[in-house]
Amino acid sequence: MTDKRINPVSRRTFMQTTAAASAAFVLPGGVYMAGADVIRVGLIGCGGRGTGAAADCLQSSDGVELVALGDLTPDRLAQCRKALAEQAAGNASFAAKYKVTDERCFTGFDAYKKVLAADVHMVILATPPGFRPTHLAAAVAAGKHIFTEKPVAVDAAGIRSVLATYEQARQKGLGIAAGTQRRHQADYLSTIKRIHDGAIGDVVSGQVFWNQAGLWNRGREPEWSDTEWQIRNWLYFTWLSGDHIVEQHIHNIDVANWVLNAHPVKATAIGGRQWRTDPKYGHIYDHFSVDFEYPNGARVLSMCRQIDGTANRIGEHFIGTRGSSDAVNVILGPKAWTYDKPERPISGYVQEHTDLIASIRAGQPINELKQVAESTMTAILGREAAYTGQEVSWDELLKADQDLAPPQIAFGPLDVPAVAMPGRTKLNRKWSEATTI
Repeated sequence: MTDKRINPVSRRTFMQTTAAASAAFVLPGGVYMAGADVIRVGLIGCGGRGTGAAADCLQSSDGVELVALGDLTPDRLAQCRKALAEQAAGNASFAAKYKVTDERCFTGFDAYKKVLAADVHMVILATPPGFRPTHLAAAVAAGKHIFTEKPVAVDAAGIRSVLATYEQARQKGLGIAAGTQRRHQADYLSTIKRIHDGAIGDVVSGQVFWNQAGLWNRGREPEWSDTEWQIRNWLYFTWLSGDHIVEQHIHNIDVANWVLNAHPVKATAIGGRQWRTDPKYGHIYDHFSVDFEYPNGARVLSMCRQIDGTANRIGEHFIGTRGSSDAVNVILGPKAWTYDKPERPISGYVQEHTDLIASIRAGQPINELKQVAESTMTAILGREAAYTGQEVSWDELLKADQDLAPPQIAFGPLDVPAVAMPGRTKLNRKWSEATTI
């Protein structure tokens, strides 16, 4: 049965009505204007990453206050408040910026709407990625600046929505920064600028990796419905995370797109579920290997793995006609160079908030939504090439009739789609058309 505490909502209703409904939440003075004293921030999604992003935002800049929190469940919101209050207790500067009250704490599937209505200038979006297209559309319709965690979608329908939201944000002059923090790190910025200036010649190939052990898993509690169990273990369900190639490996894939100043035109891949076979791990894969082809003919090998007892490798490497580079510290070849690291480098997790807030104050807000949408799409392209066992092009995926979300999102029964099977799984598919495990 549906949990009466939280109203059910269908994704179709989300996508079709969010923009119109959210317009009602635009408040006089809601959009921050350059020259104002304080930027008021609301957090939507109070898990570990959301809590960390809120702390990073408060540490990044003066004249910023966190004033509202929203999450699906009360316990996650309470954990977030506790963590932030503990940080405030030992830091007077942080405490002066932490202004959350009971009246501005919201739970339920509609908590994001209430945060948007809480007289904020900017929101941090850190829920499971499957909700991101809806929350982005609502925030832009409400006229809010945004820091969005990556990825920004999990399927073709979500990408199309996000690209439309990008255009709306651009027309409104709203600032949007994404949680692809490498683009705000001094070492990556310095090295990739040299690559773009020709330090290794024309880039012809690359390799990007995120290979590591498995991640957390929350055992199921008796009172949790199917839906709540899946959302609390969102990593393991494609409709929520996009699979780990999308949720995690997007960082390295984003670097490839950045280095090549393009997104791939097609992909061929393999992948599977060899180690995480227990149903508690949902239905995602535990390894992928993808060959991406870019418009200039360059090929990038993408590899990611989450398997205990295996060797870690996280990073990038690119080969050009006159040298090579790791994209972060070193150029090899005739124009050899090594990044001179500062003694105490600024964290990219903090710097991305500093850059967004500075751009808003200057009246020239940055908008990174299209680039992170393209990197998300690249990761989805790799996933779909592996899931289907077919060569998949960018254009056919972008047009695909693919919507992986359940037809209704509510606490209650919810089947788990079957593990993708190459040769059987189709590019054009919806959650309701999938068989269950």
